[in-house]
Amino acid sequence: AHAATAALAGLCVTFYNGRLYFYNHEIVLIPLVAGCALACWKAYTTRKIGWWIVLGACLGLGALAKYQIAVAGLAVLVFWCIRRAWRDPMHVFGLQVAGLVALAVFSPHLVWLIQHDFEPLNYAMSSSLAAGLPWLARWHEVARWWGDQLLNRALPAWLFLAALWLLGRGERRRLAAPLTATATAAATATATATSAATATAGDAGRTLLLSFGLTPLVFVSVMALILGSHIQLHWGTPFLLFIVPAAMEWARSAWRAPFQPRRAVLLFIVIQLMLMLRVELTAPNGVGLLRRPTDWRYFDAQALADALHARAVTALGGPVRVISGPWEESGALSLRLPGKPVVLINGQMRFSPWVGASLVGDCGALELSKARVSPEGFEPVGAGFPHLHWRVKPPVAACGAGPAR
Repeated sequence: AHAATAALAGLCVTFYNGRLYFYNHEIVLIPLVAGCALACWKAYTTRKIGWWIVLGACLGLGALAKYQIAVAGLAVLVFWCIRRAWRDPMHVFGLQVAGLVALAVFSPHLVWLIQHDFEPLNYAMSSSLAAGLPWLARWHEVARWWGDQLLNRALPAWLFLAALWLLGRGERRRLAAPLTATATAAATATATATSAATATAGDAGRTLLLSFGLTPLVFVSVMALILGSHIQLHWGTPFLLFIVPAAMEWARSAWRAPFQPRRAVLLFIVIQLMLMLRVELTAPNGVGLLRRPTDWRYFDAQALADALHARAVTALGGPVRVISGPWEESGALSLRLPGKPVVLINGQMRFSPWVGASLVGDCGALELSKARVSPEGFEPVGAGFPHLHWRVKPPVAACGAGPAR
């Protein structure tokens, strides 16, 4: 019952019910983070080396998807230390095995990183990690991130739990009624007989849920405060599923009432319908009664393509094969142009390994720039894009009609 409640509440987190049709590294990371938690739990409770191997495989595959899996590894270490697992030689050996398996799975990419001067890490540092924010801005960044994680993305989960708690007040009052002497004695005997068998597992389960639920929030906040990093709002999404059972562990007494599956499912459906209504009212492909023009979803990429495509083809003397500039506008424009041109992020070849070394020279590029005033050599895109400017980098050779990749 406790797990079913947590699962339904977790599925109310907006990232899970609104983005699972995506396919990106965040989505790939979600089952691998859950796999780390499951393998960690099974490895600790069964003391079988196979589960430590599974844990290492999840960590290694997660690292191939996104380096952010290191936060899940940190949650495992937090759990391992709180449970004082170093006192058990099997757990010490298992943790070492998990680390070696993760390293083995990740090693091909590690070799690639060494050969390419750790460019992905350099990109991460330049884009957010090494932002060097002033102290006041660091606290504001942490507050903004916590607010988005807990009061925006996870808000429907809290509404689900709060409504379920309110609807269960009657059952809790009846359970809290004074027991008769016989019932009290029977309850005491039963509790004594079962406490020894369940206390250790229960405490370990509580530790696991709290470790995976709180470690990401605390770690990212400390990192931002120490390094002055700019926190990306999606950094916590693979771990938000665990914040729900972690919060429930803090208020266990609220969930002692008998579980009512029909009530929970009906409430879950109501919240999902409310979320669907919100999407319909705000989405650009819905009714759009509550649209916010500044929202990224309303960026009119098709209008940008209509404004630039013909002019860019004329200036280049051929098709647009490369779009160079900020990744947001460049990526959106690429999806609307024939042939889906590749994106050269901010004109940096080292941040765009998918762009061939000779492609820009052979085929030229459509360059975009965001600024209040047109940079030298650029001209404004036109109405509807007040701070966006463009120019072309002409090709030095004839660009063939074949694939550019």
